[in-house]
Amino acid sequence: MSFAIFVASPPDLPTAPTVRRFDNGLTIIAEQMPVEAVNLSLWFRVGSAVESDDINGMAHFLEHMIFKGTSQLPIGEFERRVEARGGVTNAATSQDYTHFFITSAPQDFATLAPLQIELVMNPLLSDAEFERERPVILEEIRRAHDNPRRRTFYHSMELAFEHLPYRRPVLGPPAVIEALTAQQMRDFHSYWYQPERVTAVAVGNLPVEELIQTVAAGFDQAIAARSTPTPARNGHGSLLRSAPEASFATVARREVTDPSLQQARLILSWRVPGLAELEDTYALDVLVSVLGRGRTARLIKDLREERHLVTSVSASNMTYWRQGIFNVAAQLAPEHLETVETAILRHIETVRQTPITGAELQRVQTQVANRYVFGSESPRDRAGLYGYYQTLTGHVEHALNYPEKIQALTPEDIAHAAHRYLSASAYGVLTLRPES
Repeated sequence: MSFAIFVASPPDLPTAPTVRRFDNGLTIIAEQMPVEAVNLSLWFRVGSAVESDDINGMAHFLEHMIFKGTSQLPIGEFERRVEARGGVTNAATSQDYTHFFITSAPQDFATLAPLQIELVMNPLLSDAEFERERPVILEEIRRAHDNPRRRTFYHSMELAFEHLPYRRPVLGPPAVIEALTAQQMRDFHSYWYQPERVTAVAVGNLPVEELIQTVAAGFDQAIAARSTPTPARNGHGSLLRSAPEASFATVARREVTDPSLQQARLILSWRVPGLAELEDTYALDVLVSVLGRGRTARLIKDLREERHLVTSVSASNMTYWRQGIFNVAAQLAPEHLETVETAILRHIETVRQTPITGAELQRVQTQVANRYVFGSESPRDRAGLYGYYQTLTGHVEHALNYPEKIQALTPEDIAHAAHRYLSASAYGVLTLRPES
């Protein structure tokens, strides 16, 4: 493989991994880590958000089909070889990416990594296996709709997004899955699973050059075995060209009755920046902890610990690529719904008007620093961190400077973000009530 090389060593990041981009578009990130394991994570910038409505669910369905073998690896052979050497492999599909990984002992990496690359880049996607897997996907969709938590999430996303494809389920609707064809999947794979859309991350106890060369050789071999040209883009959505949705102009309400619930659910939502506007997300991450993470967080202390109005309450900043959603969610008795909504809005208005205390900010900054350390202790953790940020922001240094960004925030920064993005008079509110 001929390639152009540069090694990324961002300033003030003493543990920056090596980033190497090849002339076919492939990006490889590598880091030696003194843990007796190696993780290879393959990240593709393709998830349900790039799908058009008529193929919604394709990315997830394809994730399943990837494991149905290649011309070189019969069905089950990859897993057999991984398990025989004590390795672990799995995959996941989200709105913004699809992620495959394998963790092995260092001495097995050169043997197993090319197999994973072959599996992902050259799946057979046969008609027969496609039809055998379709009922599995439909059953997964059925189980998801039988899960109260998943149903609540689906309702909240439909309210939060009017147009962006994040409002649709990653699994897709049954009617679409029933209509998909194996040829559509082959076309989808051929278009999206190209080297320029891959970030391959290898972290573990092998020299960096050995990691890079093993992965690069695996891709060389897999790409050379391909025989089909890349098709024209067809049936794919246009998330990359879509603008974020405007903030709620008023209070948008949606009420649902769910007979399976024992208690009510209340979710308040605000549209906020996503990873495409990364700098605007840090203060909102701090607000999540101030309001709803830990027993001393404002909402938890007030609504659960002191007034006992809720069974649980939490805050989250769901940061998708094109747009994020800031949520406050509570589980409570139906008779407390109005009281709790009013109380949440009062807390929102307080953080909008009055900077948080230095002690609160210090608590959150300590939490963030510790979570960063705890969340990057293993090769798999580290590879996931690097792959996520490189795939969605184009810069691995964002995986490394997150604690620094949080530490630099002031109470005034937090108040400014709350004032800008969290209106107490314009938001989405989802209410789910048990059957009377």
